[in-house]
Amino acid sequence: MRPALVALLFGATCIALSPIFVRLSEVGPTATAFWRVALAVPVLWPFFRTPLKGPKLLFLAAGVAFAGDLAFWHSSIQLTSVANSTLLANLASIFVTLAAWLLWRERPRPLFLLALALALGGVAMLVHTSLAFSSTALLGDALGVVTAMFYAGYILAVKGLRDRGAATLQVMAVTSTLTALILLPVALASGEQMLPSSAYGWWILTGLALISHAAGQGLIAYALAHLPAPFSSVGLLLQPVVAACFAWVLLSEPLAALQIAGGLVVLAAIWLARRASSRST
Repeated sequence: MRPALVALLFGATCIALSPIFVRLSEVGPTATAFWRVALAVPVLWPFFRTPLKGPKLLFLAAGVAFAGDLAFWHSSIQLTSVANSTLLANLASIFVTLAAWLLWRERPRPLFLLALALALGGVAMLVHTSLAFSSTALLGDALGVVTAMFYAGYILAVKGLRDRGAATLQVMAVTSTLTALILLPVALASGEQMLPSSAYGWWILTGLALISHAAGQGLIAYALAHLPAPFSSVGLLLQPVVAACFAWVLLSEPLAALQIAGGLVVLAAIWLARRASSRST
């Protein structure tokens, strides 16, 4: 279990660096999202060694959901604090259970209802601190919540593919390719700067693609295959905490007392939601 635990913690740390890379990027948020997946695709495809399994429409749904996830999250990161955008994006587990409730009539456990109440309270605290952060922070928080909705859709699509025998790295390679194809015209239509203006800018995009996307997601995928699901879920809660610490150290982004309290409430809500989900399966 020890190598898997190291992979989980290191993978979560790699992903936690992604909002830092996005903030430092010299291109627009959607363009950054495009390069994030486009530069990772050549690294992922060599691992594609098994026949494609799963409905092609489900792969497309995963690609569309992941494109929405990255586009809205990167915009959120530019508008609000890294801590808020990352915490709110991780509310995806709440939306996964809500989707199962609304679409498939899977009645949630009482523990999830407690998690939902905590999540709403934590979000209210985070939003309150955003009012003093900047004039755009409230919009950034809203985009963070939208990010969580798209990420929930991605999780559900990937679960459907895994249930039908698709390998994790296969899913990553195909969905990353589809995501890049979707984001490219969106970025071009937005009028954002598409190309970095310096070698430093290319290094930032390369780090985002190889460290946060390819390495981070790959290590998490390996860890999830070798660790108990409840333990892995708790370990992944390190990501927003580490991201906030990186932002504090590298971007001099302060953390208000109410924001810290709200973040702890949101983390508790995510943990309870995942615990309720693992008990119901």
